[in-house]
Amino acid sequence: MKIVVLDGYTLNPRDNPWSPIEALGELTVYDRTTPERLIACAKDADVILTNKTPISAETLAQLPRLKFIAVLATGYNVVDVVAARKRNIPVSNVPIYGTDSVAEFVMGLLLELWKQPGLHSKLVKDGAWAECPDFCFWKSPLTELADKTIGIIGFGRIGKRVAQLAEAFKMKVLVYKRSQIDTKGGSYRQLSLSEVFKQSDIVTLHCPLTDENAGMVNMSLLSQMKPSAVLINTARGPLVNEADLAAALNNDVIAGAAVDVVSVEPIAPENPLPRAKNLIITPHIAWATLEARTRLMQTSAENIRAFQDGKPIHLVN
Repeated sequence: MKIVVLDGYTLNPRDNPWSPIEALGELTVYDRTTPERLIACAKDADVILTNKTPISAETLAQLPRLKFIAVLATGYNVVDVVAARKRNIPVSNVPIYGTDSVAEFVMGLLLELWKQPGLHSKLVKDGAWAECPDFCFWKSPLTELADKTIGIIGFGRIGKRVAQLAEAFKMKVLVYKRSQIDTKGGSYRQLSLSEVFKQSDIVTLHCPLTDENAGMVNMSLLSQMKPSAVLINTARGPLVNEADLAAALNNDVIAGAAVDVVSVEPIAPENPLPRAKNLIITPHIAWATLEARTRLMQTSAENIRAFQDGKPIHLVN
């Protein structure tokens, strides 16, 4: 069985061996695959592994040998799963691998937004403390997270873990999810999307990207937030209207934001967010701890093995 990895570098930048997958067939790994090279790279593949390289209906029509697609992520919108199903090509994802990594990163972004240790470290290095007549100083308000309200949009595994960490900080938790959630074991309140944005001091996004929610965080929704509130997005960039978020930050509609994802990645030069004030932006790294990537590698191997055994798991189509 010929196995082709289309974009393997982010999963294994030489620290996370492919050995679990190498044991399952003849493996070819491309660090990156451009759209122009995709067919040439994958034409002989029985199994394709992809993370962010799109596989469209048109692509599938040109890969007659293809029998299985393993997505190296939880989100699978890069694959036309309907077209794959029509061709009897099962598609699997990895539903659990980065829950703790992403939730911990969210709390790190929140602490940076709320406490700004990075800013104050830079000020010290720039000499501001040495010139200060007092034993301490601060350039931004210092407030506690305790008793603040965090609004979680989407309540899957990551959203639930963020809620647990927030409760450890003695925060109040509001949740928006289209279906009813089980609030047993936590003091969570489920409200409408609008009410979560209105009542929260922090709003953090943890929902999958769909045709229905693309661009849902727009000026209309942002303007309902408290002027002191902040937004965090570690889910998918297109959930947010980036021009509206930049305008909301630059016009003090909200106090700050932190994003680990943007609409086009790598970020496009014309993206307005890097020029917005009071914004932290990181290059899609919340998921990328070695521990999470090791789990991702192992589960991807399990997905392929299950397919080979005729009992595919983690199917999304």
